[in-house]
Amino acid sequence: MASVTNLNIRTEKAVKEAAENIFAELGLNMTTAVNMFLRQTIRENGIPFSLKLNTPNEITMAAIEEGRRIAADPNVKGYKSLSDLKEALDDI
Repeated sequence: MASVTNLNIRTEKAVKEAAENIFAELGLNMTTAVNMFLRQTIRENGIPFSLKLNTPNEITMAAIEEGRRIAADPNVKGYKSLSDLKEALDDI
């Protein structure tokens, strides 16, 4: 087994907590994430990658919320097929 050592770093509490939350969503803990970063840094010989969550922008979030409101509204007409929708659009 490879020899291991401890790495102590200092950061703001809020930064650590925010990073831990993101890592948890990605299925990682802080140690694993830091080790990934260090190993990839060595492979790339520099800052290696950008690891991001697929977070929708404000416009997409608004569209998602609108879709949820429409889906939950019993007064909104729905269609069982594309041909039913086309027929309804032809009547407009």
